[in-house]
Amino acid sequence: MIALSQLVELESRLGVSFRDKAILNVALTHSSYLNENPGEAAESNERLEFLGDAMIGSAVGEELYCRRPGWTEGQLTQARAALVKGATLSRVARGLRLGDYLRMGAGELAGGGSQRSGNLEAALEAVAGALFLDQGYDATRKFVVRVLCPEIDDLDAVHLQNPKSTLQEAVQANGLAPPTYEIVNATGADHAPSFTVEVSVDGEVVGRGDGSRKADAEQRAAAEALDKLDQS
Repeated sequence: MIALSQLVELESRLGVSFRDKAILNVALTHSSYLNENPGEAAESNERLEFLGDAMIGSAVGEELYCRRPGWTEGQLTQARAALVKGATLSRVARGLRLGDYLRMGAGELAGGGSQRSGNLEAALEAVAGALFLDQGYDATRKFVVRVLCPEIDDLDAVHLQNPKSTLQEAVQANGLAPPTYEIVNATGADHAPSFTVEVSVDGEVVGRGDGSRKADAEQRAAAEALDKLDQS
């Protein structure tokens, strides 16, 4: 078991007080510790990591939905993905110094495991999962929003509201040519036109959008394409 004084110290950093300190202890237990100390701990934090991942995604999704009433589904999806990705969660965990409290095997610890991004991300997710089991969703949501608040506040709204730029960056990051846009339908009078645009990546149509301006239709097509990429 991690010393009670250490758990209380960590709780102060997290801004929460667990009713069941044992579950927090599990959230801080890396699988390498079990491998090197068989029988000393019942389980590692992997199952709590799975649960916490879902809790963080739900809390972030709810917060973004309430904070950004004007954002489209595509923009909300991009923002949530940016907030729950490993780089963001490990950065937050590092700021909370979660690595200082992890129980790890000697080999993992000697290899810098306490500061490894994957382990920090998993620990933060496990803590969120443990808090959900200890105190329910509302307490977990408040914790997640509080520790991620600086990241939420720093979201690049301009970037998120430009799906074309985001799609081009994502496509080129995979070594593909920039997306191409084609007007497939144009209707309406001159004073009230309507355009339908399809966007293609590597010769395949990946999104479709409508708008009273060509530029709006292109942005909506790009947003649909990003939604599909997020789900793939």
